[in-house]
Amino acid sequence: MKNSTKWSLLAAFLLCISLTRAQGEYNLIVEGFDWGAAVNKVVLSKTNQQTTLDAEHYSVIVSRGSAEAAVNPSTGSREVIATYASDHNGTFNEEGEFITLVLAVAPSIRIASPIVYTPGKGNNWVDYKVSITNSNTLETWNTEKERFIPLVDEFDLSGSFSHGSVTMSYASFAPRVQRDKHPLIIWLHGGGEGGTDPTIPLLANRAANYASADIQDYFEGAHVLVPQSPTRWMDSGNGSTRGQVDDIYYEALKELFDDYVSKHPDIDTDRIYVGGCSNGGYMSLKLILEYPKYFAAGYISALAYYGEFLSEKQAKSIRNVPIWFVHSKDDPVTQADKTVIPVHKKLMDAKAKNVHLSLYDNVTDISNLLGGENFHYPGHWSWIYSHANKSQRDVDGAVVKVKGVPVTLMQWMATMKK
Repeated sequence: MKNSTKWSLLAAFLLCISLTRAQGEYNLIVEGFDWGAAVNKVVLSKTNQQTTLDAEHYSVIVSRGSAEAAVNPSTGSREVIATYASDHNGTFNEEGEFITLVLAVAPSIRIASPIVYTPGKGNNWVDYKVSITNSNTLETWNTEKERFIPLVDEFDLSGSFSHGSVTMSYASFAPRVQRDKHPLIIWLHGGGEGGTDPTIPLLANRAANYASADIQDYFEGAHVLVPQSPTRWMDSGNGSTRGQVDDIYYEALKELFDDYVSKHPDIDTDRIYVGGCSNGGYMSLKLILEYPKYFAAGYISALAYYGEFLSEKQAKSIRNVPIWFVHSKDDPVTQADKTVIPVHKKLMDAKAKNVHLSLYDNVTDISNLLGGENFHYPGHWSWIYSHANKSQRDVDGAVVKVKGVPVTLMQWMATMKK
């Protein structure tokens, strides 16, 4: 064999080894979807000029681990459905020095979720690790450098407030538009999002969407406050309440609201809105009952306050507070005929002036990517309609109107003022 041939083979062999050993960094992008959080993009740093944009050249293997409990599935592959040149945060840029892999996501693709729900422990982040290989160049990427969470990254996640023996973490969003006064939207999470990490209530059921441009536009810029319960809002200190006894949090929450408002003098105290789902729906109604003159409106989904514990006197005390309930008839957790239907009836009997109920048969796919009306989420997940601002109809099927104009839930709420 000629020396030149030997050297060529050796050079090729060494290049192959070099490329195989090259290990690059990646950035993860996590987004909130109707069903919860998912890793939907991986951004790769180019390790050489031959790095390709062909999706078929990439394989993505995931491992998920948790100190809280066993994770199922703990390993698996991810389908790459598209690629494009980008900046480091996944923004398209034809001349960008990074490559973004778009990954398939769906409620059934559990390996896509970086958050796992464990009964008794709620939703928690898992240790989400990715290994990417390019079969054409033999490059690998297996070290996470940065993580981006659109909308959530725009919240201040450092909030903490103590009142008596209660200490709560909270997330807050400041409006992008500068005006003299801004409304305040308060969101109270469900029973699975308690703890000390406010990214969980923002992502586990897409509450971060109240900071989205579409919803913010209705309010011409609004503050968003998302408190987090250390346990669950319906904690009575001796089990759970359904409205028959006080919980241990409502007074501390009201103090948190007052403290936040005092630190943000641009908040319009005539336009403070409170809402939540399930446990948070209970707490929203509880707060309205305790402080009916404080709130301009309520928006409540999957209400967990039981109608039998709402007295006629209480119903009359809040009949002037605008409230829009969202619920599904097939909710197996907060059954409509025990919660929202009797509560709504008592408010109507009390001559409530501006109370609405969007009562769905099922919670369906509003994206039309999973089957539309033929795809059913669990019936408890009616908050999907609230976060996406899809509710428009009252319990009788009529479109809700303000001054004769049809409105969605957020459009309606934006017009409410004490």
